[in-house]
Parts: sequence; structure tokens; C-alpha cells
Amino acid sequence: MTPQFILTGQILLAILVVASGVGFVLRLRNPGSATIINLNARINAWWIMAGVLFSALVLGRYVTIVVFGFASLMALREFLTLTPTRKSDYWPLFIAFFIALPAQYWLLWTQWYGLFAIMIPVYIFFLISAASAISQDTEDFLSRNARIVFAVMICVYGVSHAPALLMLDIPNFEGHNAQLLFFFVFIVQISDVLQYVFGKLFGKHKLVPKLSPNKTWEGLIGGGLATMGIGALLAFVTPFTPLQAAGMAALIVIGGVMGGLVMSGVKRSLGAKDWGTGIAGHGGYMDRLDSLGFAAPVFFHIVRWIWALP
Repeated sequence: MTPQFILTGQILLAILVVASGVGFVLRLRNPGSATIINLNARINAWWIMAGVLFSALVLGRYVTIVVFGFASLMALREFLTLTPTRKSDYWPLFIAFFIALPAQYWLLWTQWYGLFAIMIPVYIFFLISAASAISQDTEDFLSRNARIVFAVMICVYGVSHAPALLMLDIPNFEGHNAQLLFFFVFIVQISDVLQYVFGKLFGKHKLVPKLSPNKTWEGLIGGGLATMGIGALLAFVTPFTPLQAAGMAALIVIGGVMGGLVMSGVKRSLGAKDWGTGIAGHGGYMDRLDSLGFAAPVFFHIVRWIWALP
């Protein structure tokens, strides 16, 4: 581990300790408050999630790929459990779970970038569509097929671009890609937290009330600017200058917000509040991966285009 990576871990630990202290004090002052109980559940879950991610990064690329593969599996399961399907969707679902998901992460494992980038949007799209057609069930055909393809795109293709950062060949940054992945995941998650905090403290103008009543313009702008500042401060763990790190953080914020709004729209169309109950205080895996699934491909390809070797 590099000194920068160790320092990053120490900063994360300090943040979690402070958050736990604040949660403890609030619980003493407001015993029985549902909001405080939920906050502490979220903080406890953050300890586990941060520990798993940091441990995976320390243990190496292969362990990290397995962790993200498991997260993709759980997110895909949650998505397709909430989504209406029929008996005739057996083979499209089989392809999603037992071909698309393991194949995508196997391509990461072997660092076969060319096929990794196009397999799901090209080959899996056609394969799932063909399997749906062969089932000969035309009732709600387009919607059923589109829901399965959409789930695979977000839960597998989108999420897999986060650990894909580990296979980039960035000049003068060799052996430090784990730091870049940590930067990306941390910025995605701290952006959500800061937008929530700024929204609670200063929020007056709803962003998209029909999709996500709790999101406000004040939360987006205040949380986004604060996230850009944190991104600039963390430039030392990336191949970016502070200004570039702030710009990349801004792109992550935009991608994450769009992902959250899209998935909120999907949840509302399905009549659900959360994707599941897998992570205490947070809902399901998909509730934590919605922003990441949209932001990861954008971040990955911009880094690859500007900083990495072809």
C-alpha cells in the first residue's frame, strides 16, 4: 500500500468515527426518534460497506472484481424481483443471470477490454431479445424484453465499469489504480450524503417532486459544490491535478444525480419505495448502486480517453 492510500484510509476512518459520534449524541438527545434510528442504521451500514471495499482494494484486483460481481448480482436480483415477469421470460432471465453477469466479470478478470465494452449492449441485447421472441409470448412483449435488458445494462454493465478502472494503463500512475477506484466510489457516495445534508438544511425548491420529493436544487448545488471541493482535496490519490479532480467530481455528481432520478422513476412506476432491505437504513443494494451504475461508465471512459494509454 502506498502512503497516499494509507492516508485515504485514515481519512475515511476519521469520517466514520465522527459520524458515529454524532449519531451517538443525537440518539442520547432524541431517544426513540425514527429519523435518528435510521441515521444510525445508515452509519453502521457505512462501516460495513467501507470495510468491505477497502479490504477488497487492499487484497487486490481479483478480490475487488468478485466483490463488485456480487454487488451486481444482488442488484440484478432486486431489480428483476420487483419487475413483473412471466413464465415465458425464463430464458431471457437465465441469460441475464447466468451468461451476461459472469461473462462480463470474466472479461474484467482477463482484462479483455474490447469485448467487455460491447458484449452487453451488442451481443447480450440481441441474445435476450432473440430468446424473448423464441418464447412466442407476445403479451406485453416490448416492455418485458426492455425491462430485462435495462436491468442488465444498469446492474451489470454500468456497475462493472467501476472495477474496470483497475485495468487502465495510466502513465506515471502504474500500480495505483486502486486509489482511483476508491476516489470514484467515495465521490459517488459522499455526493449522495452531502446532497441529502444540504437539502435538509437549506432545501426549499424541489428538483423533481414527482420523481424524488426529497431532492432539492439547494441540495444539488450545495452538495455538488462541496463534493467538488472534496474531490480537489483528494487529487493526491489520483492522476489528476486538483482542478481536474474537481471537474471529474462534478461529472460524477451529474452522472450520479441522473442515475438516482432515473431509478427513482423506475421505482415509482413499480410502486416501490426501496429496491430491497439488504442494507440496513439504505434499502437494497440497488439503492446504493443507482448513482454508481450511471456514473461509472462516464468516469471510466473519460479517464481512459484523456489519461490512459490506448
